[in-house]
This record gives sequence, C-alpha cells and structure tokens, in this order.
Amino acid sequence: MSQKYKVIDSTQPTFVTITIIDWVDLFIRPIYFKILDDSLNYCIANKGLNVHAYVYMSSYIHMIISSNTDELQDIIRDFKKFTSKELIKAIKEYPESRREWLLNKFSYAAYRIKKGKNYKVWKDGFHPVLLDNQIKIEQRVNYIHYNPVASEMVYHERDWRHSSYAAYEEGNSEIPNVKLQALW
Repeated sequence: MSQKYKVIDSTQPTFVTITIIDWVDLFIRPIYFKILDDSLNYCIANKGLNVHAYVYMSSYIHMIISSNTDELQDIIRDFKKFTSKELIKAIKEYPESRREWLLNKFSYAAYRIKKGKNYKVWKDGFHPVLLDNQIKIEQRVNYIHYNPVASEMVYHERDWRHSSYAAYEEGNSEIPNVKLQALW
C-alpha cells in the first residue's frame, strides 16, 4: 500500500476505490461479479468487514466500508490477493474471448513491477477517504450509486444490478448480492 494514504480509523465509514491495472474492463461477465460478491461476503463473515455501499464498474469498485475488528488495509490487501487468484483462474477456465490478451496484460504488469508474481490484476493502493459526517456519507453514497448512470451504462441507478442501490431504494439490506451494514 502507498505510504501516502492510510486508513485513519477503520471503525469509521471510509470511501475506497479499487482499480484494475491499466483500467482494463474486466468486469463484464457474471462469473467475475460472483467472485467479487463471494469474496466480499467472505470478508464480511470472517474478517469483520462492514460494507455500507458499493458499485462494481467495468474496471473498478467503489465502496464505503468499515471494520470493528480488523484494519481496513489488511482486509483490502487480502481481498485483492484472493480475488486476483480467483479472477485469473476464471479467465483460464471459463469461456473468455479476451483470454490471451487479459493474461498477457496481467502478466506484463507483474513483470513490470518485478515482485515475483505471475499476474498483477489490481493497482496498488486504494486511496481511502474518511467520511466523518453525514453530509460526506450521503454525497459518497449518491456518487457511488450514480456512477453507472454517469458512465452511460444505464439510464437509472436501479437498472445497474451490481450495486447497493436497490437496498437503499427499497430499504432492504438483503436485496443486493453483498450483505450490507446500514449507515443510519
């Protein structure tokens, strides 16, 4: 993780963005979304992660998260490490028209940084932003949910299946594929 940006207080809601290397549009297949869902739910159940809002876009994830037990940077590190392996495995095993290109791209990224890995899927770091008041929280929740509309992927937030918007609209934390923790 970068020395410049640190999580100040893991117990406070924190906005994070996790980005695929070189902004590769990886998240376009259901299997990749399932890997993200399952991994976040594992972190929720076993690592003390609280996910308050999220959106998966084609090359990055925005989330508002916190933890009462573990440090956020440790949870994010483990999440990225695990999902990297699972995403590479899925690229190799499931029908993927861009298989060779994706594997070459992620292999070159690992070679470029020379950390001894075969593949590098995620960019380093996640630039945490502490949300220490209600106004900041509401602004980021709205920003997260509006992201697919701003990117012209859908016309309305409710049409993007890979976010927590439905839970906020319906007031039901069981709607999305990731178990949410309420902010208010």
